[in-house]
Amino acid sequence: MDPFLTLLHSFSLSLSDSELSSLKFLCTGKIGKRKLEFVQSARELFSILLEQQDITRTNVAFLEMLLENIKRQDLVSQLKQFVEEGEVSTPDDQPDVHEKPIEVICNNVGRDWKMLMRKLDLSEVQMDRIVEANPRNLREQLVQSLREWQRWKGRDARVADLMKALRSCDMNLVADKVEQ
Repeated sequence: MDPFLTLLHSFSLSLSDSELSSLKFLCTGKIGKRKLEFVQSARELFSILLEQQDITRTNVAFLEMLLENIKRQDLVSQLKQFVEEGEVSTPDDQPDVHEKPIEVICNNVGRDWKMLMRKLDLSEVQMDRIVEANPRNLREQLVQSLREWQRWKGRDARVADLMKALRSCDMNLVADKVEQ
């Protein structure tokens, strides 16, 4: 499998719809408007840029500029690593930035987990469904509700939002532990 295509594929999976929209806008000078209208994914956009040789394995300057413009420094770093080493470690090899905070929260938040989830705008229906699925396991209810919040927010799920919610629930000790 071509490592460069694998890298582009992982980039396309990590880009949100709004980021794709920004990329399409930035490519209007390189790709015709009609072609851009039919682009539904970053993978399709990258395919066009590869076809037109605006990006290649040996010339990633345009791709780097695109990623910098949409403020995706994490992807720029992966791209630079790829150029330097000829390959990049997949994001799956790296721990999810939410895993440690979730573990700390689950170890330290007890029966007040619903108050925290309300601050994170999880609906009562979602919480009730989680409680039904895990009737006697408080920790699992909290884990699943945090996972549900992550799925719901997608790329907008930020540790900073967890911190803010913890502090607004007067769970400052837990917030301090998450910061460590």
